Amino acid sequence: MNVHRSAAVLAAAVVIGTAAPAVAASPSPQPSLPSGLYGGGDPTYDGVWRQSFALIALHRVHEEPPAAAVEWLAGQQCANGAFPAFRKDPAKACDAKLMVDTNSTAAAVQALSAAGGHGTAVTKAVTWLKSVQNKDGGWGYAPGGASDANSTSVVIGALLTQDLSVPEVRNGTKSPYDALLKLSLPCADGGAFAYQPDKKGKLGANADATAAAVVAASGMGPLTAKADGQGQPTCADAPHLTPARAAANGASYLAESVAKDGYLKSALPGAEDQPDYGNTADAVVALAVQGGGGAARKPLAWLERNSAKWAGQSGPAAYAQLILAAETGGADPRDFGGTDLVKRLTETGPTPVAAAKDDSGVSLWWIVGAGLAAGAGIGFLLSGRNKRKRP
Repeated sequence: MNVHRSAAVLAAAVVIGTAAPAVAASPSPQPSLPSGLYGGGDPTYDGVWRQSFALIALHRVHEEPPAAAVEWLAGQQCANGAFPAFRKDPAKACDAKLMVDTNSTAAAVQALSAAGGHGTAVTKAVTWLKSVQNKDGGWGYAPGGASDANSTSVVIGALLTQDLSVPEVRNGTKSPYDALLKLSLPCADGGAFAYQPDKKGKLGANADATAAAVVAASGMGPLTAKADGQGQPTCADAPHLTPARAAANGASYLAESVAKDGYLKSALPGAEDQPDYGNTADAVVALAVQGGGGAARKPLAWLERNSAKWAGQSGPAAYAQLILAAETGGADPRDFGGTDLVKRLTETGPTPVAAAKDDSGVSLWWIVGAGLAAGAGIGFLLSGRNKRKRP
């Protein structure tokens, strides 16, 4: 979902008169970055997003995130419950000049839900998301902006972490699924989802939006996505389109799109034949969700062979996308084409919780503690108190 999320950020930036965001990571670390933040690039436009997906990915592979990383993310929240893309000075109250958005807020909800211990913050964020739901049932990137498939999908993922019934989250009579179904194309047009209608109200197939919408319409999100079903999904028009049918149709479009080369092509102007690694990773998740690991095998194998350089240049969000693709599609995130994605991701952030363990997995501090206990004498060991402290 990189291309259209960047486009949404750009559009919002133009509205408020700020500079256009840089879509590439900075070539060198910024010396003033917070110690709890993942990645060394300028976080102005993606700090909360990349932090959230880093924490989501670590949760998916059962890695405990550093407390500093979780607290940094929680500290980005404004008093009204919303999150901005980046809040440089968390000690300063949010004001009207600080743009908050649905994507950052929904991603943070999923990350903090995974981390645990931030129930109040999560509840406030979900309440804010509900308060800015559009009349068609969906969400745009900025509050009040026209609904789009990507923003609506990431908010659905947030709602699902709270065990909310998505069809019952309504503005009037419209639910989030109503908004997504309006963006679903018939099989004659591939069965894909559009990002938004164009200026003439026409829908155009968009692979990025389709990958996000397939997962959301399947009743899942990045935090909860899992492989389901067997075989390649097929497209079929129905008199009454349901979220499940629209998800299968969208997955059929993605399968067709990656059938030849194994990857999705970039939608950037002049880059028709250039692979889009991030969207391909998202497509793997969508295909696995609808058709099981077999449906995602070809693009997943392509990513294993070709994504290492891209991830190294792009940073934590890219590693997180690959971890989610590997974990959902049935590959090993710790040996993905010879790369340990989990290790690479943790290296971009604060010291991991498990960093005090040696190669054998035994805590070095436990070894030190055991030696001190032995030195205290046999009387201590026979006292029956049996107190062994692990860090």
